[in-house]
Amino acid sequence: MIIAAADGSAIGNPGPTGWAWYVDEEHWAAGAFPTGTNNIGELTAVAELLEATAHVGQALHIVADSRYVIDSVTSWMPGWKRRGWKKADGKPVKNVDLMRRIDALMQGREVTFEWVRGHAGHPLNEKVDALAQAQARAVADCATRRGPGWPGQVACDIGDDTLF
Repeated sequence: MIIAAADGSAIGNPGPTGWAWYVDEEHWAAGAFPTGTNNIGELTAVAELLEATAHVGQALHIVADSRYVIDSVTSWMPGWKRRGWKKADGKPVKNVDLMRRIDALMQGREVTFEWVRGHAGHPLNEKVDALAQAQARAVADCATRRGPGWPGQVACDIGDDTLF
């Protein structure tokens, strides 16, 4: 069984957003986007972890400090799917693209979730929290240091997004 942690972080919420997943020093990933929410970061981390481990063929146990993510996937998602990705009140599910991606990536896999209190000393959660926060801070720092640049010069490259 793979035991991994997943986390997201947003500065300003919405604001610069980081995500990360972590198994050990040889198996982890992190990324960021210029703007998003904590929930988007958390969901992205889970989706990226599921995608990265899809080929491994082992059960996956995800440690997370987000009740929103865990409840979404383990409790609410079946009802949303039955109602055409609508909540019980008939309103559309938020972050539906990420929810659908996670749902597809979980098909045919043994995936379990464990909630842990954030910032309470859980080693995997602390590591992944630091990685996600570092990504969000890097985006925020890049955005604040952009300056006028020079025509054609890339001031900051954030994954798929380039800030000039």
